[in-house]
Amino acid sequence: MSAVDLKSGKIVWQVPVGTVEDTGPLGIRMHMPIPIGMPTLGASLSTQSGLLFFAGTQDFYLRAFDTATGKEIWKDRLPVGSQSGPMTYVSPKTGKQYIVINAGGARQSPDRGDYIIAYALPDSQ
Repeated sequence: MSAVDLKSGKIVWQVPVGTVEDTGPLGIRMHMPIPIGMPTLGASLSTQSGLLFFAGTQDFYLRAFDTATGKEIWKDRLPVGSQSGPMTYVSPKTGKQYIVINAGGARQSPDRGDYIIAYALPDSQ
C-alpha cells in the first residue's frame, strides 16, 4: 500500500499489506501471519478522520491504517476473504459512523460466504 502526495507526486509512505496466513502451496494454508505483503485486489476507503480501510488482501482481514504514517492501527478477522471495497455511512438517527464490508471469499481460496459486516467507529473525542 502506498500513499502519494498529490502535489509533489512523491511517495509519502509504503507498507506491505497481507500475510500468507490463508494461502499456501497446493491449497494448504500456511497459518503464518507474517506481514510480507501479498498481491491485492479491491478498493480502499479513506475517512475524513484520517483512517484508511482495506480488505482486498489474500488473508481474511479488514485493516485500518493511519493515513499520515501508514501504520496499521486495527484489524479484524473476517469469516472468509473479501476483495470488495469497504463503504461507510452515518446513521441519520444517531450520527454514528459505520464501516461496512462484504465478505464473499477471496479468489485464491475455496472458502466462500455471503456476509455483510458493519463496524461502528468510535465517537469523536
